[in-house]
Amino acid sequence: MSLRPYWKGYLKLSLVTCPVAMTPATSESEKVRFHTLNKETGNRVVSQYVDSVTGKPVKDENEAKGYARGENDYVLLTEDDLDAVQLDTVKTIDIETFVPADSIEWVYLEKPHYLMPDDAVGNEAFAVIRDAMKADKVVGVSKLVIGRRERAVVLQPRDQGIVLWSLRFGDEVRPEENYFEDIDGDADPDLVPLVQKLIKQKTARWSTDMVSDPIQESLLKLIAEKRKALKPTKKSAKGREATVPASNVVNIMDALRKSVADELRSRKAG
Repeated sequence: MSLRPYWKGYLKLSLVTCPVAMTPATSESEKVRFHTLNKETGNRVVSQYVDSVTGKPVKDENEAKGYARGENDYVLLTEDDLDAVQLDTVKTIDIETFVPADSIEWVYLEKPHYLMPDDAVGNEAFAVIRDAMKADKVVGVSKLVIGRRERAVVLQPRDQGIVLWSLRFGDEVRPEENYFEDIDGDADPDLVPLVQKLIKQKTARWSTDMVSDPIQESLLKLIAEKRKALKPTKKSAKGREATVPASNVVNIMDALRKSVADELRSRKAG
């Protein structure tokens, strides 16, 4: 089932233009969400904007954006003011340049969106742009206004469509060398083969089960129990044996050998 597009506009490459629609590739709508309630009455608590000086609620039509230029001194901006400074990139994704597909570092990729033709007339132009990028193993770089801010975006051909990634601004990315430069030397070459054995034994095909949310599942179970008016049973802490944490000081070679052996035993037993 196709979802309602988040954005509609045009994909442009030189003189080639086609209407497109964009939808976020990820969603959190299935997550458990809570309302804030008054515990005494069971009624929902509502929030509202209140004037910081008068203490009175502010009506929707009186709300405005403000840019602080001093203490308690603001430049007011209305919705009409903000609409007046809209750029062409509000409605057009104009591909400005292409870069090798593997040249953009992962840390710059922020949020993925699915980009697709918006009508049958634009299918051919969309397909030509998509397949040409595939053939040359490149991605397109452009700009797009998202949430009133112009963001750099990258267009990546994928299957029959295009994935559009919004990119983080350069000043949002922390250089990795600031954190990795003090890590000491190379690993002991005698230990690496043992870890490789563990990796080989634990290697499996990717599955979405690997990114399941156990807390979400537990919350849903708890809510179902509450809905049935069942009181949760409290497990007694009595009778539990106290465990003493093992020392962190271990011989890494022995630990790796034991890990390999344990993994082999568990596989044979399975």
